[in-house]
Amino acid sequence: MTTSTGTKPNSKLSKSNSGTPIADSMTETLHESVDTLSGHAVTAEQKLRNTAASSAETMEQKQQQVKQYWEQSAVGKYTKENPVATAGIAFAAGMLLTTFLRRK
Repeated sequence: MTTSTGTKPNSKLSKSNSGTPIADSMTETLHESVDTLSGHAVTAEQKLRNTAASSAETMEQKQQQVKQYWEQSAVGKYTKENPVATAGIAFAAGMLLTTFLRRK
């Protein structure tokens, strides 16, 4: 399909044959801006992905450290040896906390 000027719609116009130098200049400037923004977006995405991967590794290491600490602690040993008593203590502590919070 062609327009009345004989060009196809959505086809790129060159600066020399469009007859609109101001529009061509603005178009060129906008294309350069979009290309620049695209480059910045790529850089930002790469940094975000690297940071996320690094954070995931750090969190995994911290999780392992906390797990080891818990397993070696006296409280961790007590909870494994006395799960019913631990649940009772947790329930009592929750009730006590709820009572204090409702009074305010």
